[in-house]
Amino acid sequence: MTNIKYTKEHETIRAEGDIITIGITDFAKDALGDLVFIQLPEKGAKYKQGQDFAVVESVKIASEIYTPIAGEIVEVNTALNDNVDLLKEPMDNGGWIAKIKVDNAAELSNLLTESQYQDYLKSIA
Repeated sequence: MTNIKYTKEHETIRAEGDIITIGITDFAKDALGDLVFIQLPEKGAKYKQGQDFAVVESVKIASEIYTPIAGEIVEVNTALNDNVDLLKEPMDNGGWIAKIKVDNAAELSNLLTESQYQDYLKSIA
């Protein structure tokens, strides 16, 4: 069973055991517009929850991507280096940034469910 969660910074995660896959939400994809570059994290790097670990640049803005969970990067989607637009795809189709081995699974409780995230979007509209 997979567990999808969201952050108020518009990251989305899919948790499978102690590994989470990080991407960005549809809201973030729409807000960014045309993507031009991504700075990816390095495999083996460790991050605290809420720390910026990647940067996505579009024709509009450069935006930091934050780690929703503390942990170690165990896999990086290097295909984004050749095709940053892949980030706009669903996570199952290559639209993910990195996978992190979770340090503290309790941090997942700090993230939003889909309904909580949708309510949050309504509150900022």
